[in-house]
Amino acid sequence: MNKTPPIIFVPASKLSIAPTNVRKRSDPEADAELKASIAAKGIIQNLIGIPVARKKGEYHITAGGRRLTQIHTLIEDGVLGPDYPVAVMVLADKNDATEVSLIENFIRLNMSPAEECRAFQAIIDGEKKTPADVAKHFGLTERFVLGRLRLAGLADSIFDALAAGEITLDVAKAYASISDTARQAAVFEEMDSGYYSTNLSEIRRRLVSGFYRGSDPKALLVGRDVYIAAGGRIDSDLFSDAANENWIDSDIIDRLAAERMETAAQAVRAQDGFGEVRIICETRIPYVETMALDELEGEPAEITPEEEERQRAIEVELEAIAEEADEDGYSDEEISRIEALEAEHRALNEKPPFISAEQKEKALAYLVIGSDGQPRLHERLFIVPEPGPEVEEPEAEPGADGIQTEEVEQEPVEDGPSLAPISQKLAEDLAIMKTEILRLHVASDPHFALDLGTFFMVDAALGRSYGHPSELRAAAPYSRVPGFESDTPAGEAWTELDAGLDRSWTETGNLVERYDAFCGLDEGARAAWLGWAIARTLHAVPVGGAGADLIDHVGRKLDIQEHVWWRPTARRYFDRVSKGRILAHFGEVGGLELSNRYAASKKHDLAASAEKLFAGQLIVEAEVKDRALNWLPDEMRFGRAEHPDCEGSEPDGDGLPVEPADGAVSEDADDGFPEAA
Repeated sequence: MNKTPPIIFVPASKLSIAPTNVRKRSDPEADAELKASIAAKGIIQNLIGIPVARKKGEYHITAGGRRLTQIHTLIEDGVLGPDYPVAVMVLADKNDATEVSLIENFIRLNMSPAEECRAFQAIIDGEKKTPADVAKHFGLTERFVLGRLRLAGLADSIFDALAAGEITLDVAKAYASISDTARQAAVFEEMDSGYYSTNLSEIRRRLVSGFYRGSDPKALLVGRDVYIAAGGRIDSDLFSDAANENWIDSDIIDRLAAERMETAAQAVRAQDGFGEVRIICETRIPYVETMALDELEGEPAEITPEEEERQRAIEVELEAIAEEADEDGYSDEEISRIEALEAEHRALNEKPPFISAEQKEKALAYLVIGSDGQPRLHERLFIVPEPGPEVEEPEAEPGADGIQTEEVEQEPVEDGPSLAPISQKLAEDLAIMKTEILRLHVASDPHFALDLGTFFMVDAALGRSYGHPSELRAAAPYSRVPGFESDTPAGEAWTELDAGLDRSWTETGNLVERYDAFCGLDEGARAAWLGWAIARTLHAVPVGGAGADLIDHVGRKLDIQEHVWWRPTARRYFDRVSKGRILAHFGEVGGLELSNRYAASKKHDLAASAEKLFAGQLIVEAEVKDRALNWLPDEMRFGRAEHPDCEGSEPDGDGLPVEPADGAVSEDADDGFPEAA
């Protein structure tokens, strides 16, 4: 049976750290906590040491070096006396020193965060101490102690999960960002075992859904003091700064913001003389608000003689810098100067247009909330819409079942000639090329892209993501045709758009630094990234596929002129369809005579002639050439059976052509052109 080593009390001045002590590094913050604990309660656990050879009464400490270091520090500070007694377990065999040191430092179990929370709570409640007292005794910050106490007040289900190790400390902190335990428990139950159950941002988002943050532009507009005076409540977040505190009563914020904006709108009406001023209690105007309005275009601002002279001076200086530059290029100072001069030159050329007093009387202006919380006039002006005429609805005749019905005269739809369907591979290729066009236009309209992206996100969050032609995580979907190489104008324009994005923030360092650098970009650069990110998620959906209707609807809302961005060539289309289909297409634009003219051609020659015809390079009648230049296969149209320039197409509410009322369009619908005889 092993004999327990003796424990003796040794003056601290006779103790030193042994070279065999395995711990070589420490942590300043942890050392400060240990020092505070020793100063408050002394040494609770004995040290372990071995006698120093030929120095009676002195010992090398092999386990407990951190405690000994803090004792010596407290002696130097005058907190403890030089002969402060320290309990030391003395090892008989110095060969055990390293092993015992390793055991003492390695085989240990720290308290769990849940145990720390309950311990702090017990000290404060049982010993009637304040959080500041506990922080001082343990060498901690008062904020740390308050944070642990906040965790101790978590909903029971969440605290039990923390104690059992089922959730991490960070997840628990996310739930503790609000003090409402009922809401904590409800969100925890809702997210338990779900895909986003450990996503801190999603947890906080759901907890504060319906709340406002203190840094929200609408909250900044209202003001903290005004909000509290109106009875608003604030739930402070111990784990973030004051800008992220939760303003709970959203109805009070909305009411106060609307009142403040209306007051600002009245001042704008009186000062600027606009025909109408509408308030939008957001930082931007929703797309649906302006989609039916005509934008007001002012007169280009004239450049004054002084501004012209300044422009010439800028150009002269830029030329001088270019001439003086050495072979190694521009210096940093020269680059900065060039950028400043170019920016000044652009500002002189891009002066805001002049709006006359007469135009202002007919102008519709929008007042929005700036990012700093101040009301600001939106830069775009619109024409005040005229009220439409009132239309009396016709009385419907009673039907057989007594219900009023309205007879709608339907025109018969003539069936076109039957054609063999195109291959699935071609259908998918055409879908990709059509989506290229859509992606480019979505990326070029950031406001539209924002609304489209918001819809995808919200609809998917509600569990209705089936059929979405998008994966709104900004990840490009898997290509239906691996290795597909685009040679279309839309594909080339996308490459140019991609190359023009401001990537200066991507090489700035770690995640936080990159984020801050991105936020530092101007609004236009960030908006371009938004359009790019949303546009690249769009799926290539063949006609009839899930989501194809929305792809076509979005294309119509953007009023895309497909024939401008895509033309059928032999490689893209004609080499990959039957000879009969090509001749049918000839007939669609030129009638039976043109179709018969090429009927004897071989397939390869016919495809080459078709490429020339539909590119406007074949010698044909002027009206046939016009039809050919506007022709596209139905798979490349955004759901329109007729070309907008052709007679007979009726505009919908957006001024875009619509399909026939019954939607029945045959595969060989004539696109608004005369049928082949």
